[in-house]
Amino acid sequence: MPTSPSGPVAPADTPSAVTGAGTSAPPPGIVVAVDGPSGSGKSSVSRAAARALGVAFLDTGAMYRAVTFSALRAGVDLADPAAVAAHVRTAALSVGTDPQAPSIAVVDADGTETDVTQQVRGAEVTAAVSAVAAVPAVRADLVLRQRALIEAACAAPAPGARPGVVAEGRDITTVVAPQAHVRVLLTADEAVRLARRAQQDLGAADVASVEAVRRSVSERDRVDARTTAFTAAADGVLTLDSTHLDFEGTVAALLQLVREATGEGA
Repeated sequence: MPTSPSGPVAPADTPSAVTGAGTSAPPPGIVVAVDGPSGSGKSSVSRAAARALGVAFLDTGAMYRAVTFSALRAGVDLADPAAVAAHVRTAALSVGTDPQAPSIAVVDADGTETDVTQQVRGAEVTAAVSAVAAVPAVRADLVLRQRALIEAACAAPAPGARPGVVAEGRDITTVVAPQAHVRVLLTADEAVRLARRAQQDLGAADVASVEAVRRSVSERDRVDARTTAFTAAADGVLTLDSTHLDFEGTVAALLQLVREATGEGA
């Protein structure tokens, strides 16, 4: 079974086992779960927080992008949910959770790993990932893998890392890690989120650039909202509004929430 420093990443054997939030106690170490809409800064802020805490970083969205890349490469009809689910069920991933250099690779049947860390951010995958992520069997499969990675980061951290993980992405606070020590919904006003996404993707946040990303961001959130809840905090989930915060201020605010909840992050 292919593994990463944080644990098993092969296809889950029982994807149907994931329903609801679960009731198990949090694992040892510290688990911080961060959700939020597109452009809220989940990935960059969570990664910086993981570095500050000295724990692993799990970008669950990259896993959905990687299986989408794999499905596209295999010529799977993304309009056929059964075909998509069948492909993802056999698609092994290798997930690197070092916050200094997170990575993701698709693992072929012969064990060959293809690093797709950069490719999964391309336009083709970005346009297709919501369709793949909307398939319930795909979500169930990847939720099991994400839970395994979280548990491994706590039970068997990489050399030099502390037990724990900052995990970010859709469903992370309510389905994947509902027993996390700290659960946060990171949000910001739509205009701010669009400007940040335009700066990230296009290198500029002028009117034309913002309009260029508006449709893709809005459409992705609309499609994702059919299967996940990320616009309002669930019970027990803290809300962090970064509308008036810069990047460093947002990271500091997240670490403050961690410190208040656990005593960590000082």
